[in-house]
Amino acid sequence: MDLLIAEPLETEVLQWLDARHDLFYAPRLGQDRRVFLDALSQARGVMLPPHLAIDQRVLAQSPQLRVIGRIVGGHENIDLSACTRAGVEVVRCIEAAAPAEAEFLLGALLALLRPSPEEMGRVAGRELGTSTVGLIGMNATARTVAKLVQALGTRVVGYDPALHASDGAWPRWGIQPLGLRELFESCDAVCVQMSYFSRYRGLLGERSLNHAKQGQVLVSVSPLELFDEDLLAQALTAGQLTAAWMDNISPTALEPGQPLHGVRGLLATPRLAAYTREARVRSAWGVAKQVDEVLRTAPQAPRPGTRRQAAAAESAQRAAGVNGHMPSPEPRTMPSHLQGSAAQAPELAPAGRAGKADPAAANGSGRLRPSERAGLSA
Repeated sequence: MDLLIAEPLETEVLQWLDARHDLFYAPRLGQDRRVFLDALSQARGVMLPPHLAIDQRVLAQSPQLRVIGRIVGGHENIDLSACTRAGVEVVRCIEAAAPAEAEFLLGALLALLRPSPEEMGRVAGRELGTSTVGLIGMNATARTVAKLVQALGTRVVGYDPALHASDGAWPRWGIQPLGLRELFESCDAVCVQMSYFSRYRGLLGERSLNHAKQGQVLVSVSPLELFDEDLLAQALTAGQLTAAWMDNISPTALEPGQPLHGVRGLLATPRLAAYTREARVRSAWGVAKQVDEVLRTAPQAPRPGTRRQAAAAESAQRAAGVNGHMPSPEPRTMPSHLQGSAAQAPELAPAGRAGKADPAAANGSGRLRPSERAGLSA
C-alpha cells in the first residue's frame, strides 16, 4: 500500500491521489488504534488527524513508512526527532491557513478592544488604528495581520526568535523589531501565531507577561505550551492583561486544579482560527502534493535499520545465492481483519461534496475500484 488516509479528504484531492497511488481511504480508522497501527505497518505514507500520535515505537512498527502528512494542526503528537532519525518526512502546508488565521486574529483584536456589555458606561473601548500591536512569530499569518492593521493606521512591532533585528525583512514589512520585554511593555495588543517547538516551551513568561502594559489584550492561535500558565493566570487576575483569547488550548487546561481554571478575562476556543472551507482545501492540496512527491522519489524497500528491512535483505541474499537472481516481490494485500473493520465502520463523506456518496465506503474496503474512479470524476 502506498498511502493510508485516516481522515476525511476533499473529493478532488482524493481522486488526484488515487490516480497516482495505491491508497487505502478509511477516515474513521483512527477510532480503533490497533486497527490503525495494523494498517500503518503496511503503508509508505499516511495522512492523519492531530489526535493520532506517531512516536518512535510506532515508527519501528511501520518499516515501510516514508512520509507523514498533517492537513490540520501543527506537529502535535508527532515525535519530530524520532521521525528525523528514522528518515521519515513530516509535511504540512503551513501557509494554507494564514488568511483564515489573520482574519480571526483581526476580529478577536477588534472584539477585545471594545468593552463587554457589563462594562458599558464604565469602561470606554479603544480603536485599533491608534493602538500599537505586537506580533510574536513572523510567519505568513503575522505578515497578513500586519498588512490588515497597518491599513487602519496601527503601529506594528514584532518579535521572532529565529529572525535577527538587523534582518532586512523587518523594514520591508514595515515592522519594528523589539525584544520580548520591550514588546510587552509598549503594546496595547499582542498577537501570538508562532510555531511551537519543545525549545520554546514557556517562552512567554517571566520576561514578557510580567512586563505587560497595563490593560493589554492578547490573542493567540499558538499552542498553550508557549506560555507559562501560572504567569498568564496571574497577569489576567491582576488586571495587567484585560483579556486573553486562546484559540489553541486543550480542554484539560481549564479543568479544576489547573492554573487557568476559572480565570476571569480568559476566552478559549478550539482551533476556530483556521477552520474555514478555503483553508482546508488549500492545506489538503498542499499536503497531498508534498506526499505525492515523497512517495514518487522514496525507495520502495523498507527503511534501513528496521527489522523488516533486515529480514528482507537476508531473504534476498539467500534467494540470490540459491537461484542466482532476485525474486519478484509478492503483491501486498490488506489483511482480512482490516477489510472487515472498514466494512463495519461507515466512512465519512469527503468534505466539500456534501451529500455525495463515498465509493470507498460503499465497497467496504477503503479502496477505489477502477469503475468507481471513473465515477468520482463524473
